[in-house]
Formats: sequence, structure tokens, C-alpha cells
Amino acid sequence: MNPVNEPRGDRLSMGKVRILPRRNTARVSLKQRVRSAQIKKGVYLIPSLFTTGNLICGFFSIISTFSGQYLQAAVFVILAHLLDGLDGFVARLTKTTSQFGIEFDSLADLVSFGLAPAVLVYYWALLPWGTWGWLAACLYVVCGALRLARFNVQIGTVERSYFVGLPIPGAAEMIAATVLMYYFLGGEGATNKRFILLLVIYLLAGLMVSNFRYFSFKQLNLKKRHPFWLLVSAILFIKLTIVEPQIMFFTVFLLYTLSGPLLWGLTLRKRRRERREEVAEVIP
Repeated sequence: MNPVNEPRGDRLSMGKVRILPRRNTARVSLKQRVRSAQIKKGVYLIPSLFTTGNLICGFFSIISTFSGQYLQAAVFVILAHLLDGLDGFVARLTKTTSQFGIEFDSLADLVSFGLAPAVLVYYWALLPWGTWGWLAACLYVVCGALRLARFNVQIGTVERSYFVGLPIPGAAEMIAATVLMYYFLGGEGATNKRFILLLVIYLLAGLMVSNFRYFSFKQLNLKKRHPFWLLVSAILFIKLTIVEPQIMFFTVFLLYTLSGPLLWGLTLRKRRRERREEVAEVIP
């Protein structure tokens, strides 16, 4: 018999080839199976409670903005940042860091430091701009979400001593500090705030998605010995904060916001000077 005319099934049977049926179910990776197993076992309670408090403060900030209590809304953003720092500190201290906690923290941060400050700055200063106002506030939220997504992707690949781009809590605190400083200076009823805040919101949105490096305080080791002048500086800082909290709060976050571009400029200047020195050594 001509093998060309043989049916396909006879050829496979003669060659002892066995065709297995196709699997209809999607394959699940080992990493996903491990994550699902961890969630089934439960979640860590204490860090999740702090994250929940962060989310609640963000929600209360939005409600305060809708009620016209802008100063109270700014205070709730500050409280949300405090709880956000505590949940990470407690998780690292008790070694209860988990993938669930990271995802939950990112969602809470998007509400407390993305949506809440955007709603606050829109109703407080950008409402007279109309479409341009809500577009600016929306851009802030979008850039904040991109900043959080990039942070989650870069975990484990970027040095922990710095952040890439302005952290979204820092951007939110800059908005809250501006509101506090405005009322501290007695600027109620002033109309120039809409011009300043429009520039500020675009600046913060750009810094969050930039590649500027910002110092991370997560790796600050308080257990080792430090210079004596650092203790004196900390005491003076605490005393000044107690005396003039609005001014110190605004100054600290303004300096931190500008530290990224300033450090980039200093680093660039240093590299250019080193290149000129290398060229001068090569060329007699």
C-alpha cells in the first residue's frame, strides 16, 4: 500500500504516536498558586488595620471638601500619611510584609494621596478655571496612579535608599501644607491662589512621573549611633515645629519636593566637572 494514501490515524498508530487531548483550562503559574494559598490562609491584621485607617482618612478628607471644610480636609490628608507610614513601619518591624498588604496599601494611597488631594485642590482653588481646572486635577490623579504602578513594578530592582520620582504621599502633603500655610497667613478670600495652585498641581504631577531621585527614609537606621549634632538638630526641629507647625510643615515638604531636581542638577554639575578634569589630564 502506498504510504502517501494512508489515513493520518493509521500512520500515527503505526508510528506509536499518541495524541493527548488539548487542555481547556488555563495554566496557573506557581507564583500565583502560592499567592492564592497565602490569601486563603489569612492576612496580617495589624498592618491592614493601619492601611484601613489611611483609607478612611482619605474618604473623610473628600467628605470634608464637599462640605466646604478645606482646612479639615488637609488635616485628614496629613493623618492618612501618618497612618501610611505606620503600617509600613509595623509590617517591617513585625516581619508581616505580604503581597496582599502591598496591593491594599497602593489602593489606599491612590484614594488618600491621589483622589482626596485632587478633589481638595479642585474645589478649593481650581474651580474658577472650569475645564482646565478639572483637567489639571485629573492629571494629578493619573500621574499618581502611574507613580504607584511604577513603584510596585520596581520593587526589588531599585535601591531602597531612594525613590524614583516624587512619592505620591509627598505630593499630597505638599498640597495639604499649601492649604495650611494659606489659612495661617490669613489669605482667605484672595484670588491669586488659583494661579499658584494651577502651576503647583502641574509641577507635582510632572515630578511624580519623573526620573528624579528622592531620598527614602525607610532605610534610616535609628538603632545605630549617630553624630551628636544630629541629636541637637532633631531637638531644635521639634521645638520649631511645636512653635510654628504650619511654617515648618510647609518648609519641610517644599524642600523635599524640590530636592529631586536640585540633587539632579548638582549631580549633573559634578559629572561635567569630572569630565573636564579627565579631559584636562589627557590633553597636556
